[in-house]
Amino acid sequence: MAYSRFESLGAYLPEKSVSTQDLVSRMQFKPPFDLEAITGIHQRRVCGESEDSFSLALSAARDCLMRSRYRAEDLDIVISTSISRFRGREKIYWDPSFALQIARELGAKSAIHFDISNACAGMMSGVYVLDRMIKAGMVKTGMVVSGESIFKISDTAVHEIRDPSDPQFASLTVGDSGAAVIMDVSLYQEDRIHFIELTTCAEYSHLCIGKPSEQGNGPALYTNNKEMHKEDRVKIWPNFQADFLQKRGTDFAAEGYDYIVQHQVGQRAIENFCKYGAKVFNAEMPESLSCVSDLANTATTSHFVVLYQHLKENRVRKGAKILLVPAASGLVTGFLSATISSLDVNASGVRDSELKSLGEGES
Repeated sequence: MAYSRFESLGAYLPEKSVSTQDLVSRMQFKPPFDLEAITGIHQRRVCGESEDSFSLALSAARDCLMRSRYRAEDLDIVISTSISRFRGREKIYWDPSFALQIARELGAKSAIHFDISNACAGMMSGVYVLDRMIKAGMVKTGMVVSGESIFKISDTAVHEIRDPSDPQFASLTVGDSGAAVIMDVSLYQEDRIHFIELTTCAEYSHLCIGKPSEQGNGPALYTNNKEMHKEDRVKIWPNFQADFLQKRGTDFAAEGYDYIVQHQVGQRAIENFCKYGAKVFNAEMPESLSCVSDLANTATTSHFVVLYQHLKENRVRKGAKILLVPAASGLVTGFLSATISSLDVNASGVRDSELKSLGEGES
């Protein structure tokens, strides 16, 4: 059976930054708690006047291609997975698809193209689909890309929150970013997506809903944080993965993960995810990678922005085995297990010859 791998990784972060303290200072209702202390979020990046969902995604896609051995015209498929779909400050685009527009801008003239929307699990869902298409032999290489201009829900929340239990408080924990990955066929075990699985528990879909504001004209997010982060909800992921591993005749400890990347909801939430994971797996959790303090929750791009930032700072060793765990409204969760050896965000033009040093492995 064929396997896929992450061939290259790109990201884009706006230059403008807004601190949690600045955000809270703009609120008419002052929360009776320290939002920064609770979330662990100090600041987040925010789109400038000329930036939007599309420009963030396109910049990340170009950054990804700059480090790839492929050219845009080599891509068999482009999948866009943004939640936000702004092109221009206020214009929301549904048709033509972002994937088509990005493919045209890049010069991927012959690439299949379509959009996927699955809340904060969107980019992971795109990777899931592309992984299956590569395994099935339908395509050889493709890109999954997302651009999230979601700080607009923070602007809405700042003006509309009126009490400590307001469901818009989670809207104050987001930031803007873009991310993209190119995937192709894995030739070596040392550079491979071992497996990716997702599951949806639709009975919890009402706990986190994005829609037009119920009070004004802006976009809004309404989240029941207390219910979303209850122990039985959080344990859906480790129970799901434990069952999967048992069917494969292994367990979490035997997988030997070096790092884990949780969805960047907030520092306390990340710690809780790992705590309940350790409890279900009866195993010590690997080192948790995070950049939530400086970048906040960047929605669909969060796992790949974290990976990008840590690779950029040389904090992920070559050949590391990493577990990515999505958490999205819907309720969507799952896991992606991968070993990465060729990703380098500090260089450009990764070549095939660099992979030969990894050894033969299984194809």
